[in-house]
Amino acid sequence: MCAEEKSDHGERVKSQEKIDVESLTRDKLAKIIDYTLLRPELTKRDYADFLKEAYRWRFRSVFVPPCYVPIACQSLSDSDIIIGAPVSFPFGYSTPETKAREAVDLLEKGARELDVVMNISAAKSNEWELVREDFNKVVSSVRDWEKEYGPVSIILKVILETPYLTDDEIKLSCEIAKEAGFDFVKTATGLGPGGADVKHIRLMRSTVGWDMGVKASGGIRTWRDAREMILAGASRIGTSTGPMIMEGFLHESVKRET
Repeated sequence: MCAEEKSDHGERVKSQEKIDVESLTRDKLAKIIDYTLLRPELTKRDYADFLKEAYRWRFRSVFVPPCYVPIACQSLSDSDIIIGAPVSFPFGYSTPETKAREAVDLLEKGARELDVVMNISAAKSNEWELVREDFNKVVSSVRDWEKEYGPVSIILKVILETPYLTDDEIKLSCEIAKEAGFDFVKTATGLGPGGADVKHIRLMRSTVGWDMGVKASGGIRTWRDAREMILAGASRIGTSTGPMIMEGFLHESVKRET
């Protein structure tokens, strides 16, 4: 979904309610899934097939490598699927200035949601002012672009890579992200030592409250996995197995009705 061709895809995240799993429908579930493919060894054809699957299921968004953002925009131009991309993926230790430039470049290429990897090393080094500078530079650059080229709402998420962090570090990272103006905090890239954890989702949700999004990502492969994260407080699911999750949900729905 490219802003040059589409109208605003939604308001900034202001307040949310916990998702009622029992009232989820096929369409509602699809609209909380960020369908993601970020594997370096895959080919352009693999990404084209991925985009066809996204179109078939009508997920809320797709997340692709920066180099494939223009292709995703073109492939999904007649849908309402949002094009997303990662920033400073997967390690997060680009400079704040580099991250800000990358974010704006992706917006100019058509991305409308950005998942920015936190400087994990800075957090582990207790250099929280650098983390704060990192967050503020990206957010301010994106919001300036947004004002100049609106009307379009850019959703910004920050990937904490929670498996590397202590509970105190997760909590402080969430607090700084909220102060900086991010819309979501997110668990993991899926390429680190672990993925989403129910305990971490609960901690993140209790820290940011319900006026900020929490995205569970990393190792979420089935409807059962996704369901646990939603029950813990996740408002968005990032996964490379979106169709499998949808099929599991539909299978369970049929069983409940029979």
